[in-house]
Amino acid sequence: MLDVGFSEILLTSAIALIVLGPEKLPKVARQVGNWMGRARAMARQLTEQLEREVSADELMKQTKSTGSNSGAAPTAPSSAPAAFDTSYTPNIPPPPAAPPPASAPAAAYSPETAATVHGADWHASPPENKPANE
Repeated sequence: MLDVGFSEILLTSAIALIVLGPEKLPKVARQVGNWMGRARAMARQLTEQLEREVSADELMKQTKSTGSNSGAAPTAPSSAPAAFDTSYTPNIPPPPAAPPPASAPAAAYSPETAATVHGADWHASPPENKPANE
C-alpha cells in the first residue's frame, strides 16, 4: 500500500512533536489511531459485502444455467460455492421459560408491611401528627 520507512515515520513524529507539543500529541495520536481503526473496519466491511454480492451473482448465474439444462445432469463448477436454500426454516421449539426466582412474595416488600418485615422502621409517608420536613 504505502511504502513508509523508518526515516519518514521519525521525521513525521518530530514535526508533530514540534507543532503540537508534548501535551496535545498523545491525545491527537489516540484520535488518529481511532480514526484509522474505524477506516480499516469500514474497508473490511465493504470488502466483505462486495465479496458476498459477487458470490450471490455467481450463484444466480449458476442457478440460471442449471435451470436451463433441466434435461441434462446438472454440473457445478468445483470453484463455485454450493447453493444455499434460504427458504429453510427450522422447526425448533422455543426455549423453556426461566422459572421465577425463589424469593419472598411481593407483598412482603410493600410500604404497608415494611414495619413488620425484618423489623424495619420505614414508612411510605410521615405520620399525620408530624410535619413532612422533620
